[in-house]
Amino acid sequence: MDLTPSFLVCLFIFSSSALFLFFRRRNFTPGKLPPGPPGWPILGNMFDLGTMPHRTLTGLRDKYGEVIWLRLGTVNTMAILSAKAAAELFKNHDLSFAERNITDTMRAHDYHKSSVALAPYGSYWRVLRRLVTVDMLVNKRINETASIRRKCVDNMLQWIEDEACKVKGESHGNGIHVARFVFLLTFNLLGNLMLSRDLFDPDSKEGSEFFMTMLSLMTLSGQGNIADFFPWLQWLDPQGLKRKMEKDLGKAIEIASKFVKERMEEKKIGKDKRDFLDLLIEFEGNGKDEPAKLSDKDLNIFILEIFLAGSETTSSTIEWAFTELLCNPDTMIKAKAELTRVVGPNRKVEENDIENLHYLNAVIKETFRLHPPIPFLIPRRAIQDTNFMGYHIPKNTQVFVNAWAIGRDPEVWVDPLSFKPDRFIGSKIEYKGNHYELIPFGAGRRMCAGVALADRVLHLVLGSLLHHFDWELGGNVTKETIDMKDILGVTMRKLEPLLAVPKKPRTSAD
Repeated sequence: MDLTPSFLVCLFIFSSSALFLFFRRRNFTPGKLPPGPPGWPILGNMFDLGTMPHRTLTGLRDKYGEVIWLRLGTVNTMAILSAKAAAELFKNHDLSFAERNITDTMRAHDYHKSSVALAPYGSYWRVLRRLVTVDMLVNKRINETASIRRKCVDNMLQWIEDEACKVKGESHGNGIHVARFVFLLTFNLLGNLMLSRDLFDPDSKEGSEFFMTMLSLMTLSGQGNIADFFPWLQWLDPQGLKRKMEKDLGKAIEIASKFVKERMEEKKIGKDKRDFLDLLIEFEGNGKDEPAKLSDKDLNIFILEIFLAGSETTSSTIEWAFTELLCNPDTMIKAKAELTRVVGPNRKVEENDIENLHYLNAVIKETFRLHPPIPFLIPRRAIQDTNFMGYHIPKNTQVFVNAWAIGRDPEVWVDPLSFKPDRFIGSKIEYKGNHYELIPFGAGRRMCAGVALADRVLHLVLGSLLHHFDWELGGNVTKETIDMKDILGVTMRKLEPLLAVPKKPRTSAD
């Protein structure tokens, strides 16, 4: 959505009048559309939303209501801005909006066709979904990999201790970039779960190359592309994003294919690692409405998606949680006191502690409420013409579910702009897709398949960081002066990265 004026040059390659006539034909509908801002000829509302469209649309809720209609170039778009409208969508119209809206960059190498998140709704998507939710991320298998998460968290804590020692002699105002260390932890964790190997390793040329390539893919997939709003410009690729994605995604696929080939050779000589890759390789479908085996390309893209989906979302959530805790010292005191009471001062946080860490759970819920990692979730698309809450929604309409606005819905939340984890103490509200006022992972048949693992990792990482260190704001920043602005890319991150100073408590676990 963040498009500079230079991109407009592309729009005038064609006759303005021809575009306008095409636009009018394309958008003629026989029924009543939801209300929304009028927009400009041809451009529609593209430049009305600014760089933070989740915030802009939330500001329009009082004027236009909980369902808003937009024209983004030639793309019809419906935005859902309340828990009530989200409940109507997911409970009563989930199937009608079960398709994904695919950006041009994600069509590179036909990535979208092999992606769990983006694949067309149908039998192949169900195969992918079943592999994740039944074979990979079922609780039994997650429990079996607890030692891997323990190792990766311990590594992260050591990295932070080492980094803290380096900056100790510098100005007291210096701090460490917490989210960076969480990102590296998550990358290695996923590497171990998927491939049984550390991928962030300075001694591994292949791992470092894969790491840098994945960072590039995350950047490219989060950039606004004018070709998504005017599809006839896709052949021109005016920003060059599709070409860059073809190049970098091709490189990532090549690296992933080496991992797969290595594993195939290992299996020939009897080595069996029983990680996610083994499960994918051993998949056997019925050969009718699902493939008999996953192709090499499907395997490669599945590997890439695990990293694209899991790394950035975890690190951004932890960064926002830390930011809010440091700006609200009373909540930090409560969270650390609970950890001391449940875990004890001389023991590490373990996964079997999580069920007793009720306040920590409330902190994570409150962080998701105010800072959902993907504020519009992954946009959906109408499979057919649909009557939604009295409005006619044409086929192929793009649907934004504004989880950021829903988390601030004044009809649901008391004092919605304040960070108050206590609101969840004694509450039955969860973020597993059944409570539409809190949907950071989405809901319905296409909600995030990795929620069970994400839940485990977030509690373990945040709990370990809080229990292992005492923290204070760094960078000469105070809770009154800290910049709380966000920036929207693949995920919603802090515009100014959080710098925090870790200190070992006197009685902390080793």
